Amino acid sequence: MIIDFHTHSFPERIAPRAIESLKQKINLEPVTDGTADDLIKKMKEWGIDISVICNIATNPKQQENVISYAIESDKTYDELKPLGSINPESDNIEADIDRISKAGLTGIKVHPDYMGHEIDDPVFDPIFELCSQRDLFVITHAGFDVCSPDHIHATPDMMLNVINRHPNLKLVAAHFGANCMWDEVLEKMCGSPIWIDTSLAYVEKHDRELLKKILLSHDPDRIVFGSDAPWCSPYENIKFIESFDLPSNLNEKIFELNAKKLLKI
Repeated sequence: MIIDFHTHSFPERIAPRAIESLKQKINLEPVTDGTADDLIKKMKEWGIDISVICNIATNPKQQENVISYAIESDKTYDELKPLGSINPESDNIEADIDRISKAGLTGIKVHPDYMGHEIDDPVFDPIFELCSQRDLFVITHAGFDVCSPDHIHATPDMMLNVINRHPNLKLVAAHFGANCMWDEVLEKMCGSPIWIDTSLAYVEKHDRELLKKILLSHDPDRIVFGSDAPWCSPYENIKFIESFDLPSNLNEKIFELNAKKLLKI
């Protein structure tokens, strides 16, 4: 089994608009049309069994709809494990975290760049504390993002600050711990209690050996496979990870077992 821990989909009515808008910002060609149905169709071609949908409430007004879409997707698709999202400026943080938990979702996604706060800003503390109490994991964008090229909102140091303040939080840092900051990830994050996913990295193939070293240096129980579809091909990312010739037991943890723990399956 292969679980892709980092994908995106949008409600059908807004998917074309969302994909076109993001395509212009990200400058990558999408591999799906942005809908859940197309993602599931492509998953069969790519050899993916389960995809985690990383929904994002980029502002407080979106939060209710984003959570509703996640809950409805969870009911509709066996192949998808959607996440909720909490914006730190929302007035309904506790109520909506309880809604997410009671619906059976296992985690939330935050994106500090789109939300306009550094990941260790105290504004996130109520979210992280409540997720710790409700046993919900938090996956965050980490490192460089094209939407905020001049200011990184989630550096390794910032994420270590978060986990020091919230030691029971299951924090997943996307993009091998921090996109394009992998020297710092290797130096500071490897061996920490922070989880990492492998999304987007095959695009940065010039850092291949450094990325392999991160996988071999980090806690083997805290690495999950991710692609960032539709912005990266899960199939290409699978081949990229497999090309490292990692020990078979480590591959099994990365592609399946570690994600099952977070998803409670």
